[in-house]
Amino acid sequence: MATPQKTDITCDELVELVTDYLEGALTTRDRVDFERHLVWCSWCRDYLDQMRTTIDLTGKPDGAEPDSPLREQLLDAFRDWKRSRE
Repeated sequence: MATPQKTDITCDELVELVTDYLEGALTTRDRVDFERHLVWCSWCRDYLDQMRTTIDLTGKPDGAEPDSPLREQLLDAFRDWKRSRE
């Protein structure tokens, strides 16, 4: 007997996948699940639109990494933010 596969994603999972979605880096199955979620979730559709607008307004990164001190500050800030949400 085959194990049932999860096909629905939560809003939190969509938020974690949005960058990969916008970059075309999701597997076919994940992309289908992502887009299926968007059909019924207006909050996530709005979030995706906001992310696209942000990218349009700020431009795409040129691939250059920030200077080391700035990079370290950003990584520290992200780690602190992530710890505060756990």
